[in-house]
Amino acid sequence: MGAKESRIFKLIPLFLYFFINIHLCFGADSISASQSLSGDKTIVSSGGNYELGFFKPGKSSKYYIGIWFKKVSEQTVVWVANREKPVKNKYSSELKIVDGNLVLFDEMQAQVWSTETNATFSSLVAVLLDDGNLVLRNGPSSTLWQSLDYPSDTWLPGSKISYDKRTNKTKTLTSWKNSEDPAPGLYTLEVDPINNQGVIMWNRSKLI
Repeated sequence: MGAKESRIFKLIPLFLYFFINIHLCFGADSISASQSLSGDKTIVSSGGNYELGFFKPGKSSKYYIGIWFKKVSEQTVVWVANREKPVKNKYSSELKIVDGNLVLFDEMQAQVWSTETNATFSSLVAVLLDDGNLVLRNGPSSTLWQSLDYPSDTWLPGSKISYDKRTNKTKTLTSWKNSEDPAPGLYTLEVDPINNQGVIMWNRSKLI
């Protein structure tokens, strides 16, 4: 083997190293039925505005699946899937499409969160859009579920707070319990069904 070939073979591991790291940091914007997300893997919206993956808030030892601003230096989470059911190990936990749903499994492969669409389609894809909306689709124009319908504590463009008189269901913004626990806290921004206007509530009963 000549010197030129030797240098080429020495460069291959280096190339693979950078390729893998670029893939982990600047992943595609979707998860297909044949893929899963775990560990440090993330997906990034097509315009690079938002990123989705496992995160650990503050000094907490627990992990959550969330969406945060990609272009903000300090990680700022805008949506959390498993707010009340964290996982302990992000490397053995998985976010993947199973039986028509996007599902999060913990380190024991127990289901801790799901989109719960009850869809029967076999070829689904979860896509992180550039407005921060995570959608589960059957084809490019058929959205079965979207994270904007289940807001956390941040009002993103296109999201709504509302009250449905027919179903008696509300869409609200709910504060984190504290800076290291994204479980629902005491403060909510919701629609007053009587006056049909936005109000801030404390403990869902006291008007602020």
